[in-house]
Amino acid sequence: MRLRLRLCSMLVLGLALAVPLAAPSPARAQGDPEPGGGERVELRILAINDFHGNLLPPAGGIKLPDPDDPEQTVAVPAGGAEAMATLITQRRAGRPNAIFVAAGDLIGASPLLSGILHDEPTIDSLSKMGLEASAVGNHEFDDGLAELLRLQHGGCPPGQPDCADSERFAGAGFQYLAASTIDDATGQPVLPPYHVREFEGVPVAFIGLTLKGTPGIVVPSGVAGLTFKDEAETVNALVPELRAKGIEAIVVLIHEGGYPTGGINECPGISGAITEIVPKLDPAVDLVISGHTHKAYVCEIDGRLVTSADKFGTLVTEIDLTLDRNSRDVVTAKAENLVVRTEELARDPQQTALIEHYQKIVQPLAERVVGHVAAALTKEETPAGETTLGDVIADAQLAATRPERASGAEIAFTNPGGVRTELPFRNGGAVTYADLFAVQPFGNSLVTMELTGRQIERLLEQQWLDQPKPRILHVSAGFTYRWDGARPPGERVDPASMMLHGQPIEPDGAYRITVNSFLAEGGDGFSVLKEGKDRVTGPYDVDALADYFGEIELVKPGPLDRIGRVD
Repeated sequence: MRLRLRLCSMLVLGLALAVPLAAPSPARAQGDPEPGGGERVELRILAINDFHGNLLPPAGGIKLPDPDDPEQTVAVPAGGAEAMATLITQRRAGRPNAIFVAAGDLIGASPLLSGILHDEPTIDSLSKMGLEASAVGNHEFDDGLAELLRLQHGGCPPGQPDCADSERFAGAGFQYLAASTIDDATGQPVLPPYHVREFEGVPVAFIGLTLKGTPGIVVPSGVAGLTFKDEAETVNALVPELRAKGIEAIVVLIHEGGYPTGGINECPGISGAITEIVPKLDPAVDLVISGHTHKAYVCEIDGRLVTSADKFGTLVTEIDLTLDRNSRDVVTAKAENLVVRTEELARDPQQTALIEHYQKIVQPLAERVVGHVAAALTKEETPAGETTLGDVIADAQLAATRPERASGAEIAFTNPGGVRTELPFRNGGAVTYADLFAVQPFGNSLVTMELTGRQIERLLEQQWLDQPKPRILHVSAGFTYRWDGARPPGERVDPASMMLHGQPIEPDGAYRITVNSFLAEGGDGFSVLKEGKDRVTGPYDVDALADYFGEIELVKPGPLDRIGRVD
């Protein structure tokens, strides 16, 4: 049943501000219990999303408004499993009714400390932290369903079917939920659709699901044989089943989100898929904990509380619900995003021991210096969508597949979603393998193929077609083009502006181009790449980047003149 919400907004200086919001209450169905009038049960939910294996605090922390100049932002050190575990322990203290949940993408695209070990360290860390249930995110499918099920239930690492007992992973201490992900062979969800927990006799259901667009943003082979159903339709179909079990309090953990403006506890002008999904949910849904967009917000959407906690463990959302014993429903809700401040929170000793254990395993590889940068390589985009880091990665992929290395590549393209973090300037510009792994953590191999000039034009037009926002591909040196944002999608690239080393790209000409294996399978909606001929598989993307840094004495940011925008 819909409820009155009290959203708690936190000022950057650490002060809490309660903002009352009145939500319309729909007519009760015949037989629905009257809310209120009985004893209350106070429940605290702590939530995260998009952790992505960041056991150590991410470089750059989180950007918050500058207390001295709110028009500007400052980077606040935040995140990491040690500080997050301490904050969760603190916020659960004195609360007999508390639960820690997540909205997906706990793993995948992880830094080397977790990613190189199949993300077992992250599953281990969150299990020890007391995580109880999580939606499955799209990145949980990066290595396919079988690997996700291994991480859930335990088993030998990939490629080691006969491992010793000491090498077998024990599995997650929490439950992944996948209400909308259906195994085509059985017609059933691949993991439980929901998790129910009772608090002083009042049951609360947590439904978990990922976005229906998952097949378009992961490697197609990773989701072969799976169907991702509509999010709202899936939830609504479960409501009668839950109510038949006497459950009225319903929380949705969904790996889909929105794009807000404002602070971490606001959402003025929020847009995106979540704003379309929430109004379609059955009125029985009381709370939506979201993710995927790597944004922070505390919102009222369609009279319901909707939250998201940024990314990489920099925030924990604290949600306080009041449950009524008689109606067994939620009667009030408030939320606040708490910054996981590494400089203020003590390190949890259990997490410290876990991190040190895994660091000893990966340290020789992680600390190997592979090269140097003259300045930071960033993801900051020009108006045309070009970045200094994207240019370097594309150049590295071209260098790894150039003619003398047998693949014959002339142009390299890479997707912005595959570039996970910036490459900062530190330690005199020294760059380690761990730094590069954080930038390119997916372990995609490089694929060189033949496309015509006309197909390359279609590839560039697909940067806008059926995309939630433009995905401007990074391009290698020697290739240039212009685009016009004022023109309709499908007509934004000027074919005459497409040049390779100053020579026009001929529509019927044949060109050897390199992309990563995710793109080669049509990932991120770039379906034209599935048409590429004479494919040759090359090295892994991160190894190509490491080789490139090893070959160049000092990598410098470029002039950002490959992609032009005319509007």
